[in-house]
Amino acid sequence: MTTIKTAIIGGAGYTGGELVRLLIHHPHVEIAYIHSNSQKNKPVTSTHPDLLGETDLLFTDAVQTEGIQAVFLALPHGETKSFLDTHPFAEDTIIIDLSTDFRDESHDFVYGLPEINLTTIQQAKKIANPGCFATGIQLALAPAISKGWVKDTIHVSGITGSTGAGKKLADTSHFSYRTNNLSVYKLFTHQHLKEIRQTFKHLDPSFGGEILFVPYRGNFTRGIWITAYFPFEGSEEEAIQTYQEFYKDAAFTFVSVQDIDLKQVINTNKCILHVQKEGGMLVIYSAIDNLLKGAAGQAIQNFNIALGFSQQTGLQLKSIAF
Repeated sequence: MTTIKTAIIGGAGYTGGELVRLLIHHPHVEIAYIHSNSQKNKPVTSTHPDLLGETDLLFTDAVQTEGIQAVFLALPHGETKSFLDTHPFAEDTIIIDLSTDFRDESHDFVYGLPEINLTTIQQAKKIANPGCFATGIQLALAPAISKGWVKDTIHVSGITGSTGAGKKLADTSHFSYRTNNLSVYKLFTHQHLKEIRQTFKHLDPSFGGEILFVPYRGNFTRGIWITAYFPFEGSEEEAIQTYQEFYKDAAFTFVSVQDIDLKQVINTNKCILHVQKEGGMLVIYSAIDNLLKGAAGQAIQNFNIALGFSQQTGLQLKSIAF
């Protein structure tokens, strides 16, 4: 069996922890080391105690580049570029970055949204993993955009769990703020809108509509729920058929004809969509786990694609269901 010598850079955070949890059970991965400046020389289980009995690895602040065949970068936004400038990996190393640093087209990274860029990812050595909100919104709207159905403004709301804010403490991620609470942030200006517009322009070069996105902080830990809608003259049946056809070969994105809920996707790499027409509007609901399909799970999906493994390898997970 082929084994890929793999490094995780930034393994102490929420996303880094999810990468560790998945990769230690991936049949084609040998974890060479897990990097963390803040937790160096400490057992990985001291930060991720749920892994007790599953790994004896220690965090290290040393960066080994020689012999590494794949590296996952789970560093804070804005730090990845300088890290790679200081620690260049071999040209044939698969590099998957989970930050915002390389998602725009001014860089030589491929945008890693498999449902849209599968063929390009298959040939890529450098992959920019999409943002969590960006993943949920793009998958909700990609079929409609590709058909040219969106003529003007798209209204989108999205609610995310507290893990989306990262592990560092902040007033708005503190338990006493989040619990029994709801709030809006970055109204119409969220940083993921840039990569969303970039994808939509590829799907429909004439697209120039406004994306009015209202992001909410949720009072739960993980998951993203997106609601998107726009005026639509076609029928609900046409829309459902179009969405099902668009995602017929997708490994993890599914269109449900029944109402959906967030727990269907938590702890999985799935995106589940539901499409309906109401009041002259086409309404799409999209649900993902922000730490998996929105981050670590999708990164491993991209790793599998780039290395020619089945997309489901290491990602056959079960939802919490209830």
